[in-house]
Amino acid sequence: FTLGVKQLIVGVNKMDSTEPPYSEARFEEIKKEVSSYIKKIGYNPAAVAFVPISGWNGDNMLEVSEKMPWFKGWAIERKEGKADGKCLIEALDAILPPSRPTDKALRLPLQDVYKIGGIGTVPVGRVETGLLKPGMVVVFAPANITTEVKSVEMHHEALTEAVPGDNVGFNVKNVSVKELRRGFVAGDTKNNPPKGAADFTAQ
Repeated sequence: FTLGVKQLIVGVNKMDSTEPPYSEARFEEIKKEVSSYIKKIGYNPAAVAFVPISGWNGDNMLEVSEKMPWFKGWAIERKEGKADGKCLIEALDAILPPSRPTDKALRLPLQDVYKIGGIGTVPVGRVETGLLKPGMVVVFAPANITTEVKSVEMHHEALTEAVPGDNVGFNVKNVSVKELRRGFVAGDTKNNPPKGAADFTAQ
């Protein structure tokens, strides 16, 4: 799949400026061409919703447009089941959320490290796999620095646990800002902590 994108919606925009406006023939022509193109790059067109829209006028974005009575709606089939609807927002709602790899070992690459007055050292990054919880003893690779997590925050709210996809800041004990840097990876000392590899398989 293209860059790991497994689900696709095709919004055919600017339907208000076709010749004539809101032309069914033009929509079908575009649908046919784009279908054959996405099929070549590995998508199944039957699983892709095609929605004729006008962003400018709001047609078929949130509500059914009266200007395209010929459009009976989109319908998709995939192994997880079927879905159908009339508008773009329904196609967005039909996207299947990814499974969060909470069962794997913790991996949290640092995006930045801050020093916050009255709190201390706060590394920031996104949980890629596993869980991060206050009280956990983490290790930062490759520097092999071990410390306890005092608290975990997201959008200025304390969390009891952070899951994959969460962008968090977490406060660590007795580690200075100078010791940590962007690119370090935090892991759980008790569960398969990150370590050096001779080689790895890239996607």
